[in-house]
Amino acid sequence: MRFDTDGMLGFVRTDNDALVSCLGDPHRTVAAYRELLRRKEDALGAIRAGLSHESAAVREGCCRLLDHLVDTDSMGLLIAMADDLDARVRIAAFHALACDRCKGDTCAPGADQVLEPALRHLAADPDAGVRARAAELVGKFAHTDARAVAALQACCAQDPSPAVRKKAGWYAPGGSIYERTAHA
Repeated sequence: MRFDTDGMLGFVRTDNDALVSCLGDPHRTVAAYRELLRRKEDALGAIRAGLSHESAAVREGCCRLLDHLVDTDSMGLLIAMADDLDARVRIAAFHALACDRCKGDTCAPGADQVLEPALRHLAADPDAGVRARAAELVGKFAHTDARAVAALQACCAQDPSPAVRKKAGWYAPGGSIYERTAHA
């Protein structure tokens, strides 16, 4: 690593695996993330490998990167991260699976791939943040899958977190996001 003329930490000669490891260092994570994002497909192998890193911060950063760089070869790995032991990693994985805005023209995964893990976590994850992100993913299928509607309605009625109940309500029939996406 070197310092460039602007005093910013530069990664001109740093390989992708080292950059992925830097995602776990709070002092280097932002610069490493930006550089990996800039490298795009050239860094995908290292990012995929980072999903099994011992550091939860590295795994979370790799999920966040795959939100922007996901491809068909990475989708199964990203889906598996929804069951990570660390809640921050699960949150990042569910966001990456639910968010279409970050992916450009890449196709999002279908219900056959992601609905089951999303339903499971919406109903039973111990972390409210994970349940909230799972609600977003389940909500993507509320117009096409009765299981999604039932899960969102159950969440609205029973989740211990008011924030999760509110978010599930947005995606359930009658909710603002449900109505906005009815004809999309």
